[in-house]
Amino acid sequence: MPDTNPYAAPQAHVEDQRSRQADEGGYFIPEGRTVEAARGWSWISEGFSLFAKQAGLWIGVVVTLGLMMIAAGFIPVVGSLATALLFPAFSAGLMIGCRELDTGGTLEFEHMFAGFKKNASGLILIGVFTLIGWVLIIVVMIAIMGAGVFAGIMRGDTTGANMSLSAILIGALVAMGLSVPLYMASWYAPALVVFHEMEPMAALKASFFACMKNKMPFLVYGVVLLFAVIVAIIPIGLGFLVLGPVIFTSIYASYRDIFIDN
Repeated sequence: MPDTNPYAAPQAHVEDQRSRQADEGGYFIPEGRTVEAARGWSWISEGFSLFAKQAGLWIGVVVTLGLMMIAAGFIPVVGSLATALLFPAFSAGLMIGCRELDTGGTLEFEHMFAGFKKNASGLILIGVFTLIGWVLIIVVMIAIMGAGVFAGIMRGDTTGANMSLSAILIGALVAMGLSVPLYMASWYAPALVVFHEMEPMAALKASFFACMKNKMPFLVYGVVLLFAVIVAIIPIGLGFLVLGPVIFTSIYASYRDIFIDN
């Protein structure tokens, strides 16, 4: 009978989670990390570098996706619902394309649909939660505007007209304010679901708090992006052929920066 030591370390091979993540280029940080404010600019520049590797195909992919979204919008109710529910899956597919380029591979047109082949149910659930969030925001906005306009009409004078205008402005501002946390929650959720198989709610939560940790980089990112939008508008909007893809690639660059420890 062979000698056995009950206190010895197990001999079976146990695959380490960090080793698996290292094969993908770094270690996954589920809660995200805080990076320097200047990284907000780097996300744009690194995103542009990914775009430049296959600029023509990137433009073709994003233009096709945009046309699909516009076409769906012409279908009453169903089209808008489908767009909201499926967009996270399309976004995840583009994140997969970004990772292929980032790791030495090539972008393929089929990457646009890759999100439907991996954790599609989780990605669609992100769309469901996001849609619910937008519905609630719209309800709040309409309630504020409606109450103010009704009160203004009932008053029926100049003060009443000012009340109506004020209510419309306040409702719009409240909607903008409420949309910020919704964007924060959905910003990285598709990437976290498709790359790390996180549950939808966990991915939304992780995305939100990762954005909270990086308010300064996002401020820089937002300012640079605003300037880029102005520049993109100048040539009859043709600049969006570049800016559209760069927004997706910059999201991937920021995801790598915040969630992956090289």
